[in-house]
Amino acid sequence: MIDQRIFEDLQTKIDEETTVRDELHDIVQTLARKGRSTQAILSRAHSTPTDQIKSVLDDATVAIIAQKQDVARLKAVADKHPFYKYNNVWSRELQNLVSSIELCAWLGGLQEYKGPDSTSFMTVEDVGKFLEVPVNLKEQDAFHLTIEEYLLALISMVEELSRLAVNSVTLGDYERPTQICNFIKEVFAGFQLLNLKNDILRKRSDGIKYSVKKVEDVVYDLSLRNLIPKGSAA
Repeated sequence: MIDQRIFEDLQTKIDEETTVRDELHDIVQTLARKGRSTQAILSRAHSTPTDQIKSVLDDATVAIIAQKQDVARLKAVADKHPFYKYNNVWSRELQNLVSSIELCAWLGGLQEYKGPDSTSFMTVEDVGKFLEVPVNLKEQDAFHLTIEEYLLALISMVEELSRLAVNSVTLGDYERPTQICNFIKEVFAGFQLLNLKNDILRKRSDGIKYSVKKVEDVVYDLSLRNLIPKGSAA
């Protein structure tokens, strides 16, 4: 009653999708491996004095550039297929990369890739330009960096900065916690302007207030001990 060729055609389509996913997974695994290396390099910032941070940023920039090449490979394959059908394959690793880019830029790296109005972090347009990928495409089904991925990456960067504020104190740097505090307060204020519909994004953004409180406590303790340099609050 049923033509068996129907199921044979379905199996052919399944095999084709499996082949595409396997190819994407291979690229993403390489991206993930290099991403762990990048994060390991940036983690050295937690134990490196500010006046010696340049060597960390130089190494991180090299690692990020290597990941950028993998993104180009990923884009070349992903552009041939429906974006949201395979987006979950690379989304997490792309977020991690953007977070590393943001942290490196905030610490003083990647200066040549910041826009003229970007003083402390790279905008989503800056990141897209650096990675050479479109941002928030709506009229074209192709590989791109979504707004949600960018915002999730920014949240991860804020969490890392709150940890850096604590570790900066142990290094005797009492000015950086104030800089971090001012920055993440501005980020938190920006997120409060957003009407977020994405459940994961909304839950993650709620956690920014805890990062703010953590850094505020550090700054408060420093101020009680008169350890904050005069004028640093500005």
